[in-house]
Amino acid sequence: MNAFIRGFKDGIPIALGYIAVSFTFGLTAVTGGLTVWQATMISLMCVTSAGQFAGIDIMLAAGGYMEMAMAQLVINLRYALMSISLSQKADSSMNFFARLFVGFGVTDEIFAVAVGNNKSISRKYMFGLIVLPWLSWTFGTLGGALLGSILPEILASAFGIAIYGMFLAIIIPAARDDNKIIGVLMVAVSISLLLYYTPLKHHISQGFAIITAAVAASLFGALVYPIDNETTEEMKEVSQ
Repeated sequence: MNAFIRGFKDGIPIALGYIAVSFTFGLTAVTGGLTVWQATMISLMCVTSAGQFAGIDIMLAAGGYMEMAMAQLVINLRYALMSISLSQKADSSMNFFARLFVGFGVTDEIFAVAVGNNKSISRKYMFGLIVLPWLSWTFGTLGGALLGSILPEILASAFGIAIYGMFLAIIIPAARDDNKIIGVLMVAVSISLLLYYTPLKHHISQGFAIITAAVAASLFGALVYPIDNETTEEMKEVSQ
């Protein structure tokens, strides 16, 4: 149990941080028309903040299954790469079913904590690391959904602006320190505006607009700002 307890303790800061974001997700989902239990089940079965918010946008815009699938693939593809990296640190206790659970529960923050662990990661450690953030994400969504279902509509809508504040809090510090991020952001914003304020809006749904902007901005960043060999070596050392 020592490994589980160590992982559980490492997951406490992540769980605390997830409460505010998941609360906002629950509030946004219910304000948009989902029921409390629909919002809660989404967070219970899909631990991905950006993917869930994009999914809600597509659902509320009456998007199709293909749009949803492509958006989730683009947004959440990084988790597959993170899981591959973590598999290099896994010990012999990490059997097939444990790997499935870790693949389900890995997030940016959980990956960062696990990959920064000096020791090899065991099944019990990863279970302990994932379980509290997962529960925090689920019950935070439930709290936000319950509050959104009883608040007046105008007040619930006002709370919904918190998600934009969250994204700005993620973007601004990183962009302030790196002009490359500003360039990628400007491409994404420009494409979004082009698709929204031109006749293309009538031919491209909101879901595909999100996918188009994300993929185009990513390609721009990869081509114009490629990662140099020195940075690649540093990333390999961290993953090991």
